[in-house]
Amino acid sequence: MDLDIDACYRAFCTRDPRFDGRLFSGVKTTGVYCRPICPARTPKRENMLFFPTAAAAQEAGFRPCLRCRPETVPELAAWRGTSNTVSRALSLIEHGALDEAGVGELADRLGVGERQLRRLFREHVGASPIAVRQTRRVLLALQLIRETRLSIADVALASGFGSIRRFNEVFQRLYRRSPTSLRRTSGTPSAGPQGEVSILLRYRPPYDWPAMLEFLRDRAIPGVESVSDGRYARTIEIEGTHGVVIVEAAAGHALKAAIRFPRLSALPAVIARIRRLFDLAADPHAIDAHLAEDSVLAPLVAARPGLRVPGAWDGFELVVRAVLGQQITVRAAAGLAAKLVARYGEQLRDPSLAVDGLSHVFPRPECVALADPATLAMPMTRGRALTSLASAVARDPGILCSSQEPAACVKRLRAFAGVGDWTAEYIAMRQLREPDAFPADDVGLQRAIARRDGRRPTSRELVGLAERWRPWRAYAAQHLWTSLARG
Repeated sequence: MDLDIDACYRAFCTRDPRFDGRLFSGVKTTGVYCRPICPARTPKRENMLFFPTAAAAQEAGFRPCLRCRPETVPELAAWRGTSNTVSRALSLIEHGALDEAGVGELADRLGVGERQLRRLFREHVGASPIAVRQTRRVLLALQLIRETRLSIADVALASGFGSIRRFNEVFQRLYRRSPTSLRRTSGTPSAGPQGEVSILLRYRPPYDWPAMLEFLRDRAIPGVESVSDGRYARTIEIEGTHGVVIVEAAAGHALKAAIRFPRLSALPAVIARIRRLFDLAADPHAIDAHLAEDSVLAPLVAARPGLRVPGAWDGFELVVRAVLGQQITVRAAAGLAAKLVARYGEQLRDPSLAVDGLSHVFPRPECVALADPATLAMPMTRGRALTSLASAVARDPGILCSSQEPAACVKRLRAFAGVGDWTAEYIAMRQLREPDAFPADDVGLQRAIARRDGRRPTSRELVGLAERWRPWRAYAAQHLWTSLARG
């Protein structure tokens, strides 16, 4: 990647926070790489090399700075580059695609050649796929060492290292010291006998946390989710293992996630899902600046800066929500989902996990696929659509993977009976994390526009109006929905 050296150096001299997460500098004289906001004295220009990502800096032989702590940098959408293939690859790596497979298998999943994938990573990320995976592991491990009291063995397991020996070797090479020596003695006790971990997940401010909680509260499925006292709690299930996550706002532009899950090796995947659910990779400055240029959206953006598009914990769960929500209210859809959970979901196996009214994990697709549509308390055609989709997901879980090409996935979803444009676009917004997805058939969006200019547009007119909101139409939709909630 080509970087403007003069601009990069100015960003570091002024400690410009706008570049935090977008730019890193390796210092030749010390061998460390830093963020633009590092409190250390800015080195001479000739002693600095600039990189677009932490992975690129680490692959070049630099180690993370212990003062500005690159492991705590907000993960921005800009980190994912401009290539759809790279974006999907990064999502797969984040969810563990390279833990037990190689780059060749990753390329096959993306439908490209291994050589092409490596070239795209070099062009858009500045590092190889393996370097990205290694950097993620190291930075997560360092954060766990410094912010929790997990044992070093548990840190190695939780951050994705296959062995303690390999873990120690990497830290000795990068930091020239043992992992234990990097531990802060004042760390908060956050590890328990069942793998409980509390970790801070940073974001780029502003962040409209009240709006996020309100959205999740309105759609919370009793027994599976709970929103109260400024925090969100839900049950989780990964490969048959049950757990609970609780997320609340914390100081320092971060969310605090308390994770109770017996399998520490699943921690990276759990963290990745939390980031997706709460849209922590968004760049609110870029999004808000673009949408504020529109006269319709400008007052909404000014009223709710940093509004995020809530993601989904699980693709199948969101499909069920979307189908249940067709032509009924949000609260009614949550009620139907609760009945489905009570009938086909599994109770939490560990009673100690039953906090905040949580009692069940969401049903597996194979269970819903066997349901009799006539017993689902909904129109027969919608019930058949639900069981048909459940069967498809049971056969091919990857059909709703967030790494899927959004356009291809939406087209595939529309081929199912009972799945229209609204449902497919809604799934693209929240599960596929497509920032330009836009359910133009949504009655709420049409009402929100009518409230602002006095006339309710047709779906086609709304699509035309939304052209000027590209490539952030999903965020425009979220602003319009939120304006209705505010009255």
